[in-house]
Amino acid sequence: MRLIKNNRIVEDRYLRVADDVPIPDDGAIIVSAERLLANAEEILRRHGSTGVAWPNNRRVAELAPYLDRLAVVALHIPHFKDGRAYSQARLLRERYAFVGELRATGNVLRDQFLFLVRAGFDALEVTKDADAERFAATLTRYSVFYQPTAASRASAARARLSRVATLKAGEEAVC
Repeated sequence: MRLIKNNRIVEDRYLRVADDVPIPDDGAIIVSAERLLANAEEILRRHGSTGVAWPNNRRVAELAPYLDRLAVVALHIPHFKDGRAYSQARLLRERYAFVGELRATGNVLRDQFLFLVRAGFDALEVTKDADAERFAATLTRYSVFYQPTAASRASAARARLSRVATLKAGEEAVC
């Protein structure tokens, strides 16, 4: 499976560990929500990076005590019409200030990828290798947006206000 992260196709360094398989002492892993919540302290004490596969029917508030120790939260989108992961992403970024990787998994259409990024996702698992280039290309299509979001790119209004402030500062310096 291909991973798009920060507008590039990269190799996924995380190993998905099934619930019935022992967890390795080191290396980057992703465990299920059930396994993390049942044994969080032991799992998060290990030496490697740890992530969690979080279903869209669970409250992200349950993750709050562990977010500072998680490197990845993989939010699952079971069907492209299901938008709960978008809300979860916004909550994780804006309310809980999660700074790690937010990864979208599941059934995502190419048209949705830009909106996922604007909601706070910074990585996407692409199920079809042939689609990876097309998904990555969608991020370069637009440079200005009107709505403010969890994404780091400034909205059109904020960019305009910033330019006006810069111009006014330049005028004052000339006077």
